[in-house]
Amino acid sequence: MTATAVLLALCPLLLAGGFVLGRRTAHPGGRSDVGTPVERATFDTLHTASLAAPPLRAGLTEESARRSARRLRTLLGTDALCLTNRTAVLAWDGAGDPHGKQVMGHLEGLLDTGRSAAFGCGCGAVDCPLRWAVAAPIVTDGRVLGALVAYAPRESAVLARAADEVARWISVQLELAELDRSRTRLIEAEIKALRAQISPHFIFNSLAAIASFVRTDPERARELLLEFADFTRYSFRRHGDFTTLADELHSIDQYLALVRARFGDRLSVTLQIAPEVLPVALPFLCLQPLVENAVKHGLEGAVTRSRITIGARDAGAEAEVVIEDDGVGMDPGELRAILRGEGGTSTGIGLSNVDERLRQVFGDDYGLVIETGAGAGMKITVRIPKYRAGVHSSGVEVE
Repeated sequence: MTATAVLLALCPLLLAGGFVLGRRTAHPGGRSDVGTPVERATFDTLHTASLAAPPLRAGLTEESARRSARRLRTLLGTDALCLTNRTAVLAWDGAGDPHGKQVMGHLEGLLDTGRSAAFGCGCGAVDCPLRWAVAAPIVTDGRVLGALVAYAPRESAVLARAADEVARWISVQLELAELDRSRTRLIEAEIKALRAQISPHFIFNSLAAIASFVRTDPERARELLLEFADFTRYSFRRHGDFTTLADELHSIDQYLALVRARFGDRLSVTLQIAPEVLPVALPFLCLQPLVENAVKHGLEGAVTRSRITIGARDAGAEAEVVIEDDGVGMDPGELRAILRGEGGTSTGIGLSNVDERLRQVFGDDYGLVIETGAGAGMKITVRIPKYRAGVHSSGVEVE
């Protein structure tokens, strides 16, 4: 386990410990206090760190440095503090602001080597309290992004060690920020892969089916054209990692209307949806690929009618969605390869993509449960927690 992973694993314990240490303690006379001086200091330190963290999760910028500098100076208890990137001072907090003009000259070695540095900084002003400074590197993925510089009236070994620890803590926050950005990029790439599954053949066949009704049934042609427009608008929307079960099912219904226009009685679809689960939030384009997979398997080689059942029911703290078809099914070994990411077909991309995103958002207990066999159809069960911190629908925004 890396040092960063250890720090991340310990953070919840440290925070929990801080709140326990900072609990209010009742005294016999009815007076209450917030623990001992040591407990109060621990609580204050943890609280200040928690306030400094959110700005840094946006990355090392002038805005994030400005918003976190005062909290960081409070953590160190020093007269002045500045944060820099590799080329300039991003923020200064405390006395002696003119010193910021000279600081980059003192950091050349640190920015090249990643080693802490201390230097004298007397400016000659009688009333300036700053006589000494220690600079600690801010490093992520082996790259020196900048420095934290703490100023004091005199040399202090304690401040030097504390500055190193706070700089490491800043580095962890910036690594978390990069992980957040990487996750966003990954989700965007995954959704692009799903969008690529919307086959040009499906679009062509849908438009051809609509065109076939223009003369014989203009009203139905108009309705199908509206369904096609809404379906493509939803599938290609730009914003929002999450949607509601209601919106996802509405898009699926539009997709199925277009499929039925082409195949007519060959495809029979049954929907059994409990109204109470419609507001549940889930990852965008999470169910639609599963339904497309069911249609493909249900109609593949079918000479008679194929049946697909889509159900969503209330399961206490969860919503349970089941998508079942009576099509050609799949060999279990092939399915396992697909879920390991080894499937090269559009079906493989869809199933493995949805399974991975469900696990990323809700945890490994919420991956796809698939029952299938060659010639035995396929049944896919998706469990979705009704409430999960950080998971909510942001509404549908379109281009």
